[in-house]
Amino acid sequence: MRLRVEFTTEPFDLDEVPPHAVAAREVVQGAALDSVDVGPFGNTAEGRAESVLATIDELLRTSLAAGATRVSLQVNVIAEAEADTGTDADTDADTAAARGGPGEGGR
Repeated sequence: MRLRVEFTTEPFDLDEVPPHAVAAREVVQGAALDSVDVGPFGNTAEGRAESVLATIDELLRTSLAAGATRVSLQVNVIAEAEADTGTDADTDADTAAARGGPGEGGR
């Protein structure tokens, strides 16, 4: 099984990267994952279930110890066809929901 995790750590600091965000970034970049995308407002990583779950454990422990007061994450199972093509069937629904459109009623 393959998994994708999306996560953010808080509190945010727009002036400089907080220590908990640096710690989280180091965990995912050093993990045995297939892909990692680190951004200012969210991060995504994917790989084999065992690797993603172990990374989540380390990510939570490390970022909380470094001062995070909240860690938000979402874990999705990636269909084999999706993993092979790199497409995300939920992207359109998630985008519409984020804009307050139909689907999930906005976020």
